[in-house]
Amino acid sequence: MHIKQSVFIRFGFTIFSLLLLSQIGVAASVTTRALTTNKSKTPKVTETQHARKRMRRLAKSHAARPRASATVHRTSVHRRHRYYERFTASSFAKQDITEGDIITGEDPVVRQAAIDALGDMNGTVVAIEPTSGRILAMVNQRLALSSGAQPCSTIKLSVALAALSEGIITKETEVRLGGRYQMNLTNALAHSNNAYFEALGRKLGFEKVSYYAHQYGLGELAGYSIPNEQLGIYPNQEIPARLGGVGKMCSFGEGVSVTPLQLGALVSAIANGGTLYYLQHPTSPEEIANFAPIVKRRLDIAPIIPEISDGMSGAVHYGTARSLRTNFQEEEILGKTGTRFGWFASYANTHAGRIVVVVFLEGGRPTFGPKAAEITGHIYRSLYDHDFFLAKPATPEDTAAVKAVGAGQ
Repeated sequence: MHIKQSVFIRFGFTIFSLLLLSQIGVAASVTTRALTTNKSKTPKVTETQHARKRMRRLAKSHAARPRASATVHRTSVHRRHRYYERFTASSFAKQDITEGDIITGEDPVVRQAAIDALGDMNGTVVAIEPTSGRILAMVNQRLALSSGAQPCSTIKLSVALAALSEGIITKETEVRLGGRYQMNLTNALAHSNNAYFEALGRKLGFEKVSYYAHQYGLGELAGYSIPNEQLGIYPNQEIPARLGGVGKMCSFGEGVSVTPLQLGALVSAIANGGTLYYLQHPTSPEEIANFAPIVKRRLDIAPIIPEISDGMSGAVHYGTARSLRTNFQEEEILGKTGTRFGWFASYANTHAGRIVVVVFLEGGRPTFGPKAAEITGHIYRSLYDHDFFLAKPATPEDTAAVKAVGAGQ
């Protein structure tokens, strides 16, 4: 009897265990399938009414936003400014970028050379006669006259001139950049060394950096009665330390927006020995016939121009602009790239700096600085082949006709 009861109890316990395990197995399998199913489906999220309204407002604002060039936007959060560069345009032109350009008063040889060199790139070329401030060609005038873009490493020209003017450095001064590493101005310009110019910026301080930048025409109109020209941006205070402070302003041009005309006017002053001209863009045969240069201000940079010339020449021969690849017999090209966003500003050192060329490419790829230099090389080659550099140079009698207008005359 005992044995039968024992067998019966064990049998019953076994049946109960099997039933219990079966239920657990079913529960586990259900849970696993439920997890797998949830992962495979896209979850449905219900937004609050407030969130839906905000999203509709954002959608409308994005839809209404125009197709912009490279511009510097500033937003304020708790009285702190954020500076950033935003490119919304394609790197390659999808339509005729010369549409709407006013070309009656331009030099046809220079203009055609610029158009051919740009090809299908979405950019602008401004060519200037540095001994008078006359704009010989302005291709894609919509972009050339826009609010500009972060100057990137082209800002280093302004910083170098400021540091030389203050006597902080000469072109041979070795600036220690950490450890045993040091560099002089010539190599820093040629290779566009950021640490070097950050060090100069911190040494100068924002007030002096800003003062000289404005003296060189940044933050003000470069042209004389040129319709639709914009000012660009030069901040009235140092950007926050978390964004790099004055160091980043002097190496990358952080927080600054420079126009092609402003950069062209500055390089023209370097090319002609220190005269900052108002840029003029003749639009008729009568304006060409009656053209007279207008001086904006005289810059006291003549003694220090040779100090930066080797660095600008080095950029073309072995530095960041070596993609220019020119091999002229007598004409030396000097320039400075803005590698990050597609700038190259240069001048041909012939006939007292016969021509200044500024190229800006929209789109913002890191390789566009060298690409802008390459385009400039094609322009110079075309002008050389058309004997442009053999034209009669400006005479003292020509420059004596200058009409002095503006501050610092």
